[in-house]
Amino acid sequence: MDKVPLTKIGYNKIKEKLQFLKSKERPRISNAISEARAHGDLKENAEYHAAKEEQALIEKKISEIENALSICQIIEVSEIPYTGKVVFGSTVKVYDLVNDRELKYKIVGNLESDPSNGHISIDTPIAKALIGKNESEVVEVVTPSGKIELEIILVKHI
Repeated sequence: MDKVPLTKIGYNKIKEKLQFLKSKERPRISNAISEARAHGDLKENAEYHAAKEEQALIEKKISEIENALSICQIIEVSEIPYTGKVVFGSTVKVYDLVNDRELKYKIVGNLESDPSNGHISIDTPIAKALIGKNESEVVEVVTPSGKIELEIILVKHI
């Protein structure tokens, strides 16, 4: 099985989420099931069925996170010697030549991807095009919304 890359920060956030699910959500839903069970006939008890459904979802999330963490490889970008090349974990400032705007991306693993905050998965077309390239290079990227050209302005290992 392939290792799943994660930044150290992403790994810590996912561990926190797992801890929250186990220590807060699991007991909360267990209490909700107990309360609903106390209301009597389980066949017609909508609260009970809703709580059981929520419990199944939480347990599934816990299992998925535990599985992902068991096969992850933590990559600390600050420990990678800086060469000006884009690597996993890099923060990259680019200039979009097609749309005339500056953008900033941090290339992260799938589990920690958050495009609205500029954290893009290593599996996205943009990240794939940037990996291995140097500052001042121009890369062409085919995205779902069309072809763009990005000039790499700055690469940071933070």
